[in-house]
Amino acid sequence: MYYFISRKWFDFCLKRLLPSSVSNGAVRRARREHPGDACRLVLALIVGVGLEGSWRLLCSLSFGYFCRFFCNLTHGGYRRGVLHALLLKPAMASKKRDLNEPEKELLRAVSKGNVQDVARLLGDKKVRVNCLDEHGMTPLMHAAYKGQEDMCKLLLQHGADVNCNEHEHGYTALMFAGLSGKKNITMIMLEAGADTDAVNSVGRTAAQMAAFVGQHDCVTVINSFFPREKLDYYTKVQGLDKEPKLPMKLAGPLHSIITTANLHPVKIVTLVKKNPLLADVEALKKSSRVLDLICEKCMKQRDMNEVLAMKMHYISCILQKCIAFFKDQENKLDELIKSLLRGRETDGFPIYQEKFIRECIRKFPYCEATLLQQLVRSISPVEMGSDPTAFSVLTQAITGQVGFVDAEFCTTCGEKGAEKRCSVCKMVIYCDQDCQKAHWFTHKKVCKNLKADREKQETEAAKLREKQEHLQRKDEEVETSTTSEESSSPHKEETEDVRSGADVSEKDEQPETVLAPNKNKITSKTESDVVVSETVEAAEE
Repeated sequence: MYYFISRKWFDFCLKRLLPSSVSNGAVRRARREHPGDACRLVLALIVGVGLEGSWRLLCSLSFGYFCRFFCNLTHGGYRRGVLHALLLKPAMASKKRDLNEPEKELLRAVSKGNVQDVARLLGDKKVRVNCLDEHGMTPLMHAAYKGQEDMCKLLLQHGADVNCNEHEHGYTALMFAGLSGKKNITMIMLEAGADTDAVNSVGRTAAQMAAFVGQHDCVTVINSFFPREKLDYYTKVQGLDKEPKLPMKLAGPLHSIITTANLHPVKIVTLVKKNPLLADVEALKKSSRVLDLICEKCMKQRDMNEVLAMKMHYISCILQKCIAFFKDQENKLDELIKSLLRGRETDGFPIYQEKFIRECIRKFPYCEATLLQQLVRSISPVEMGSDPTAFSVLTQAITGQVGFVDAEFCTTCGEKGAEKRCSVCKMVIYCDQDCQKAHWFTHKKVCKNLKADREKQETEAAKLREKQEHLQRKDEEVETSTTSEESSSPHKEETEDVRSGADVSEKDEQPETVLAPNKNKITSKTESDVVVSETVEAAEE
């Protein structure tokens, strides 16, 4: 019945909804050449959108492919608001600055974060959910940039286009979500079908823009995302298979493991342990097989994705290790977690975990991969227990390079943002009490040594601080003395200048003495003396 209704709707769109003049003219000529041309006219007249940036359901309708149209409609097309956009209300992007008063009020309500007013305005037939402001931003872009999670969900439910790129600089809603630094909103955009490869006017993707402003958590979410539709493909019978490769009940738990940003082996084993559907040998075998198929597909497709292939292979190796412990150990996954956490007696470094990660990288089946060669060159020269560890190198290769990160990571599960420390040594960090209890069996062997090292470091740091303060005080004293000398030296110079000036004036006042030519006596060189001397000489003669 659903197939029949969809078929009728398809024919109705192509034949019945067009004006007679158009259907008798352009559509008939287009249908004679190619049915896709007629469907483009249907979209232009009924839906009001071109093929660029449209959804899968719209593309299949536009090219006249009913099988693909029906498949997309029955397998999640409505999740992205496509059914709402097709059947209920055209929700395509409008021209810039072509806003009516309710749409202006909608943009103001989104900017203020008033969800109730936005919900009321979206019920108005005059309001287009993808209306554009003067900069080409939709309400969804405003909500994503301001970090309003509930607002984003509401707009997506009303058919907001998550891939609209009418912004004046080519920004998308995913780019604004990455710039906001909100991981939840970034995940919402990705789950709504946001294109991770879309670029802006300067050729930067959403992940690159988020990395540029230092939002590394959003970068990790984008790089770690794997669409659910690609995993649902293996939940259906394909070709000559009698049953699907992955049961539908395992798709959700496996997808949560694939999309996790934390690739620490203890974290992945903990996720398997907490989910009863995955904590089974047969379920783990099927999940590992599907991950291997995805890895193979990533390496053999035209646009090779080595990063995703390495990630799938790494998770598959962890699931295979879980299978081995299910068969050999009594406590099953608890023993695997202890093996991964057990450290050596000298410093508590987890040797087994390091060897296991290196073995996973070595088992990557495609030796010609550039990423594998890079990992080998980075890890092979490093000794066991030295930095960088195999886990840190692998994480940076998969999630992206990160510069300076001012955050602490849990010693047990590797979760970012851990704040709790061991009360004794204060050198080991955990995210909660469960992680501390799981790590205590091996940490208690080196806790006292770490405490002694910490106290020694604090003592040395205190001595160094005192030495620096002493040197600083000396420098201040020397600077003070030099300043006082400089302040007193100008008075001395002025006194010397005064004295020298007085001497000069005295010298100027004293007449210059010369020997008299006729008498052996000293006379002055003044005019009166010369006249007197001449008179005396004349009288003597």
